[in-house]
Formats: sequence, structure tokens, C-alpha cells
Amino acid sequence: MRRVVPLDAPPAGVVVTVPGGRSLTNRALVAAALAPGRSTLRGIGRSDDTEAMIDCLTTLGAVVADAGPEAADLVVTGVAGRPRSGVEVFTRLSGTTSRFVTAVAALGDGPVRVDAAPPMRRRPMADLVDALRALGVTVEEEGEPGHLPLTVTGPIAGDRVEVPGTVSSQYLSGLLLAGGARSGPLSITVNTDRLVSQPYVTMTRHVMAAFGVPVEVDGTTFRTAGGGYRPTDHTVAADAATAGYLLAAAAITGGTVSVPSLPSAELQADAEVVDVMEAMGCRVDRAGDGTVTVTGPPDGRLRGGSTFDLTAFSDMAPTVAVLAAFADGPTAVTGVGFIRGKETDRIAASVAELRRVGVSAEETDDGFVVRPDGPPRGPATIETYDDHRMAMAFAMVGLVVPGISVADPGVVAKTHPGYWDDLDHLRS
Repeated sequence: MRRVVPLDAPPAGVVVTVPGGRSLTNRALVAAALAPGRSTLRGIGRSDDTEAMIDCLTTLGAVVADAGPEAADLVVTGVAGRPRSGVEVFTRLSGTTSRFVTAVAALGDGPVRVDAAPPMRRRPMADLVDALRALGVTVEEEGEPGHLPLTVTGPIAGDRVEVPGTVSSQYLSGLLLAGGARSGPLSITVNTDRLVSQPYVTMTRHVMAAFGVPVEVDGTTFRTAGGGYRPTDHTVAADAATAGYLLAAAAITGGTVSVPSLPSAELQADAEVVDVMEAMGCRVDRAGDGTVTVTGPPDGRLRGGSTFDLTAFSDMAPTVAVLAAFADGPTAVTGVGFIRGKETDRIAASVAELRRVGVSAEETDDGFVVRPDGPPRGPATIETYDDHRMAMAFAMVGLVVPGISVADPGVVAKTHPGYWDDLDHLRS
């Protein structure tokens, strides 16, 4: 358990440098591991998710090593599109790693067993399983159908497949990343009216293009160029989700926090949470070098009365829940029904933790509504549900409200082991 001590004063012009984006890092690791020769990745984000990806790609034959004294730089020697078979990979708690590595394993010509920790075993994989089978890959399900553990035996024989887009965009991204390593093209059509988290697919395309494989888009069809990846010297942009927590701290305390090199929402959709803060009464300054500065209202009382569709940046739903708890009126979040299948049911969990700190909230089919009748109250111990985003978002309440503790502070290591140091930096 970790007690969060309220700030003595709002942060005044604090600058926080955040690590490279976990989602970008994992995509770059896959592309580099599938390329021939050596690639250098600079400014990566170290986390349990990225370590899980590195372990899996190493088992599949890639070589990953530190690139000198900078812990954020790696050299990756790839397998030229031919991952090792006859092995078992363990994806820990990482949904990104599970979906991407399962697709990558299908590039080989022998069996690869993919397994994960129990919470990840409960998360859906069925759409990816169906797509791989349609491409001629043999997939054996050992447990509950459509879930890990799976044994995948490639290679990918087909060149066209359809996949739904209503559960996770990671299925599409995983297939695109695997398809980029093929000598010939692969066409993937999204066969539903909706593609959740579409900006993450844009992120995938951005990384693939950086490694020499552009992806053409025609309506709902995505087509990889043939020829395979090329080794690249690639710099990973800062993590917008991590930045979002720290900028939100400025919003609820009435302070000022700056984050350098924040990527655009086109590259990382989580950056859109800054627009939410602006709509709720914060001042947002955007410098030409990518530095974003948020200044909260002087009393930390945000503006309610808005409805926010978070379909494109659903990972920020718990953060918006905390912002809404400090608003002067109701706030609704929509478009995120699919986050019930994340590390936890983030709709139910967000509502439960809001109520735990004395804030009225209710679930809806695709989100939640927050109706504060005053600021949050303590004492309270925040439950994290084995979910890093719940821990990082709701810890911010303790920056303002006395008596707030986080039950499982170590869970933040999934994406940002240095999170608690960043919170302490707000006191400087």
C-alpha cells in the first residue's frame, strides 16, 4: 500500500519529462525484430509491457541489447521475417504483446505456444484466432475457446482476410505488423461499421512506414506493401498517456505543469485528453517544439456540463473520471463500452472508485456519468484491480484529498515504473 501525500501548494511551472510511449515502443520492437540486420531504438519506454515484448521476441530469435549507457536506447538484431518455431512465449499481463506476438508467431513454419498470466488469459483473442485460421494458420486452443493459451503453427498462406473492429484494434495492428514482414502484400478488411481505438492503427502505420513498409488504406481495407522491413535508427516519441496523468494533476490542483515533446493526437490519440482539460476550464499552451503546458483553474474546480466521446482515446477514461470528480457539475463519458474487456472492467471500476471517495457516479451502456456534489473525500484506499491505469489515475486524488492510499502501487510498473517519482517531482 502507498499513501499519497497532498501537495503543500499547487505545482508552479513544473516540467516533467516522460518516457517514450509504450505502445510506440512495442510496435517499433516488433518491426525491428522482423527486419534483417541491426536497428537502433532510441528513447523507448521501459515497462512490464515492453519487457514482456522483448522477452517474447528474444525467444522468437531476435537479439535485443542495450545501446550503450542510455537505458532508453536499444539495438535489435532481427530475424528477417522468419521467427523461430518450436518454442513457448509468455506474454505476462500484456494485451499488446499477446495480440502482436500471436500474429508474429504465425510467420514461422512450426508451432509456437503463446501463454500469459491468468488475467490476460481472460481477455478475448477470438477475432484474431479466426483471422489467422482464415489465412491458413493452424491455431490450437488449450483452454477456453478464443483465449490464451494457444499454439500457433504457420506460415501465413493467404493474402486477404477480414477482421471485426468492435472489440480491439490490436487484432488489426498485429496482423498488419506481421504482414509487413512478408515478401508479398497482405490485405485486411475491417468488416464492421466501427473500428475502436482507430488512432492506434494510425500509430501502427506510422511505425511500419518508418521501417520501410507503408500501409495503403482504401475505405476499410488496409494493405501492406510487400518486401519486408528494413533496419532503421528510430526515435520513440513521449508517452501521451503518462503525460496525461501529470497534466491532469495540474488541472485538479490549480497548478501549472509542462511536458516537453508531447506527440500529436494523430500519432498518439491519448494526447486528446488535453482537449478535455481545456473544455473543463484549464488553460492549455502549446509550444512549437511540442511542449504542452496545462494550468488548472485557480481553485482547482473544473467546469462540468460536458459529454466526452472517448472512443479514440479510451485508455484515458479513468483519468477523465478523476477530472470529473473535481468539476462543478455533471460530466458524461461515452463511446467506451469496449473497455469493460481491458485489464479490468474500467467502467465499473471507475464508478466504484469514484463512489469510494464520495463522488456520485453511475454506469451507462458505453461509459459513465459523474455527478459530484462537492470535491472528493477521504480517507479511502483505492483498489487497483491489477490495472495500472486505475492506479495512476486515482492516485491523483491524493494530491488534493488527505487520507488517500493506493492498495497495489507496484501495478504501475506495467507501463511506467517511474510514475511515483514523477508524482513526487510535482512537489519541486
